[in-house]
Amino acid sequence: MSPRIHGLAAFRAWLQSRPQAADAVLALSLLLMGFLQLFIEDPPAELKPYYGNTDATHVVLVIAITMLITFRQRYPMTVLCLIVAGQFWITFGQYPATVPDVVAFLLAIYSVAAHRGLAHSALGGLLALVSFNTMLLMFPVDVGVITYLMDNALVIGVWVLGRNLRLRRAYFAELEDRAARLERARGTDARAARVEERSRIARELHDVVAHHVSVMTVQAGAARRILDRNPGSAREAMTTIEEVGRTALSEMRRIVGVLRTDRDPERAGGELAPQPGLGDLGELLDHVRETGLSVQLWIEGEARTPSPGVDVAAFRLIQEALTNTLKHAGPQARAWVRLYYTDDDLTVEIEDDGRGTATIMADNGDNPGHGLVGMYERVALYGGELRIGPRVGGGFGVRARFPLEA
Repeated sequence: MSPRIHGLAAFRAWLQSRPQAADAVLALSLLLMGFLQLFIEDPPAELKPYYGNTDATHVVLVIAITMLITFRQRYPMTVLCLIVAGQFWITFGQYPATVPDVVAFLLAIYSVAAHRGLAHSALGGLLALVSFNTMLLMFPVDVGVITYLMDNALVIGVWVLGRNLRLRRAYFAELEDRAARLERARGTDARAARVEERSRIARELHDVVAHHVSVMTVQAGAARRILDRNPGSAREAMTTIEEVGRTALSEMRRIVGVLRTDRDPERAGGELAPQPGLGDLGELLDHVRETGLSVQLWIEGEARTPSPGVDVAAFRLIQEALTNTLKHAGPQARAWVRLYYTDDDLTVEIEDDGRGTATIMADNGDNPGHGLVGMYERVALYGGELRIGPRVGGGFGVRARFPLEA
């Protein structure tokens, strides 16, 4: 790009950022044209008898009318009134009309229509039309019907053009505002989705860590008590702790791997695995039984495959309930897991006969822990119902009903 073209582009950008300066440049350009017309060009021969010679008053009026264009966007109604007054002064003074004052008059009409509301613009348009027709009637020569109609059409057309451009600007401004609102709403939805995802991952981590650490704690305590008198059983308990620890690490890698998926898919891809479900219930109960807790499983009704979300939620509910039994029910407790299938629902019950009721209530008080809150959230997420509380005859019970189709 040549330096001249670059300079013109920079000057144009400067004018676009300063509308009043651009109007001042336009006014000076029109004024230069008006001076050429005032001092070089003579009026038409048929109008020469009706006009006096150009004097200082005429020059000042042309300069004043033309330079008013500088303020047409900030004060359009005031500028229009002053230009109309100047035009009448020129008409009464019997001075010939020039290009600058005619263009300034039309620009003032356009500015009122384009930069003011409908009431002000209509008032300005009516003022311009009445004053223009008044000046036509005062014109010393008959302008003819066609010229009269065309001149009025020009004034009305300039006003309509200004109104259309104003409406167009308002339409685009509304589109931009709507796009900005949608962008903000999308950002809010994204933040809500991130919060929800963090809550889900927190529940997953709590379930994994609480269950496996509880199993490891029970096994470690048992190994410590029998280490001296039964080394073989102690070694089995230590082996169970090792296996449960590895399982916990594997599940934690899988959950944390989800967080890495967007940034590092190749690293996360190898760590992803299917979510556990009711099909893994046997393995879960085996791990619990290895701690010494007696657990029985009953399945009633025709087993049906629930939706994936309900499958995971039911498994995690059983896992959390058995974890609470391990922590609070005591060494001699027994637990039961029941699954009731109907055509539409799956009911899950986990009960124990231990002393966990008083322990859980004393630990949590009015502020239930993350495990109980996680249970309520999981069941509510899939439109189910949950009841948690003491069991008739002693112990603690958890009962949840899930719709098979989430």
